[in-house]
Amino acid sequence: MTELSPAAQAVDTALAACIQLQGEIIRARPLAAAALEAVADEVVPYLDEPDWGACDEMKCDIELYTDHMRKRDQLLAIAAELRGTTPTETP
Repeated sequence: MTELSPAAQAVDTALAACIQLQGEIIRARPLAAAALEAVADEVVPYLDEPDWGACDEMKCDIELYTDHMRKRDQLLAIAAELRGTTPTETP
């Protein structure tokens, strides 16, 4: 198994603290991944990129949009890591 990032390791450690049976942690990782995906969808849902040419300053903020999507991608990357898959970038 590959080494986990600090964020994924923190989730893994929390799972291990709750699950004492050997081997159970591997089966619990998909549950944690699903929870992180749900958080991403609720807290930082996917947003279509605005038509920047049609935006005024009050309506569209590229920095806010970029930050929003970066946070979403980070959550989904941790979930993918726990699943043992490659993260897919937000379209």
